Amino acid sequence: MLGQRVATAVVLVLLLWLALFLLPPSLGAAALGLMTLAGAWEWAALAHLTSMAARLAYVGLVFLTMLVTWTWVSSQPSALAVVMALAVGWWLAALSWILLAPRRGSRWLAALAGLLALVPMWVAMTQLLLSGTLAREWLIFGLATAWGADVGAYAAGRRFGRLKLAPAVSPNKTWEGTLGGAVVALVIAWLGAAWFTVPLAILLPLGTAVFCASVIGDLTESLFKRQSGLKDSGRLLPGHGGVLDRIDSVTAALPVLVLGLSLVGVLA
Repeated sequence: MLGQRVATAVVLVLLLWLALFLLPPSLGAAALGLMTLAGAWEWAALAHLTSMAARLAYVGLVFLTMLVTWTWVSSQPSALAVVMALAVGWWLAALSWILLAPRRGSRWLAALAGLLALVPMWVAMTQLLLSGTLAREWLIFGLATAWGADVGAYAAGRRFGRLKLAPAVSPNKTWEGTLGGAVVALVIAWLGAAWFTVPLAILLPLGTAVFCASVIGDLTESLFKRQSGLKDSGRLLPGHGGVLDRIDSVTAALPVLVLGLSLVGVLA
């Protein structure tokens, strides 16, 4: 199983490198869009849409929303901050849902949650991909923070995990693992400050916010998987599960990153 996970991870990294650095930006955005739509296909199952027609219709709805949102963002300079702020508002609401009513929900709320998670994530990725100098590096920073924190949380949780983080949603996640993920995220933020020549006073709080958002994104997908009775979101990625199982933390992390970069004037 470990060898399978590593092999799949290597292939995913190579595909990501292709999309970010070898393809023209427009094709890279399209490739990231296909990944997002694969996530939409899996999210349809979390929303209890089981028939082929219903799942395809949901994917079509996500695709249409992506196009409309990007058209607005690309034509109105202030629209990006609005979309990212709305996304952050959704993730704060999702945190309240996790804390206060993790066993309550409906297929319609789950379907709406998929739109609120996937569309802003793709808009954030596309904005970073198309924004020019260092924007792709900022995208890598966001992905590294989310995925690095996942790895750190997994390793620390396996070694030291005792106190459950959110047992009603994800029984395997622990506070010790979360602390391990936070340490990795802070190290990445420190390295990022040196790479981007951005003051630590800016990047450490932003990196912390991105990390916290990644945890909420991860727990939110776990909430919907638990409500729908699924262990993994899919089986497309051997050893990893589905696409959503790899991008759940990213769905929340990247909108927080883009909003933060916009607010401090790093991202024009």
